Amino acid sequence: MPMSRPPLPPFTAETAAQKARMAEDAWNSRDPARVALAYSPDSRWRNRAEFIQGRDAIEAFLQRKWNRELDYRLIKEVWAFHDNRIAVRFAYEWHDDAGNWFRSYGNENWEFDAEGLMRLRFASINDLPIAESERKYHWPLGRRPDDHPSLSELGL
Repeated sequence: MPMSRPPLPPFTAETAAQKARMAEDAWNSRDPARVALAYSPDSRWRNRAEFIQGRDAIEAFLQRKWNRELDYRLIKEVWAFHDNRIAVRFAYEWHDDAGNWFRSYGNENWEFDAEGLMRLRFASINDLPIAESERKYHWPLGRRPDDHPSLSELGL
């Protein structure tokens, strides 16, 4: 029996924004098992130059990602939506195990099945080295506070 993951397509401006915030919140948890549940069992990804298929592979990828990208904090913003697709832009900050900070910028194209599970995810991402003093994300690890500025408000 399929698991339903509202909001379901077709998306409106409101439900697309809800879906993006739910994804942001899950990714900010840095819990690979929790995040993987938002994807269909056979979900396909392109993340940078890596091709991934299925929840188990997604979970393993995220485990590797967050073992390398420390103190990860993410903001997503809807760029466009139509029917069962949402395009988002995002930026996240993190540091490596040597203490070097980065802001990673990117775009994602998402396609959802009728149950609201993401079946396709295409992500293009670029990393910008930044000084620790250039960081803009200072909330405690976990969910971004509701009153924290958005990407647009931060000029990103």
